[in-house]
Amino acid sequence: MRIKQIQVKSNYILHIISEEGKIGLFDVSPYLVFEAFSHLKDNNAFKKIINGGYFIEWECGADLSADTIEANWKVQK
Repeated sequence: MRIKQIQVKSNYILHIISEEGKIGLFDVSPYLVFEAFSHLKDNNAFKKIINGGYFIEWECGADLSADTIEANWKVQK
């Protein structure tokens, strides 16, 4: 999967659209227990997301691959 668009929602949810046209919601909150993601508990830091196409990254260095997202998102119809 390649990520076309990301929109930050409330409660650590990302609304993601793939280049293939799939739309889904991804919950980042389970990852916040890990040190690499702990900075994202600050909502301002969470909003500073970068779309790398095959991954998403935050300014703090935390990242998630598109494969991880696709395996764990809730596809919307």
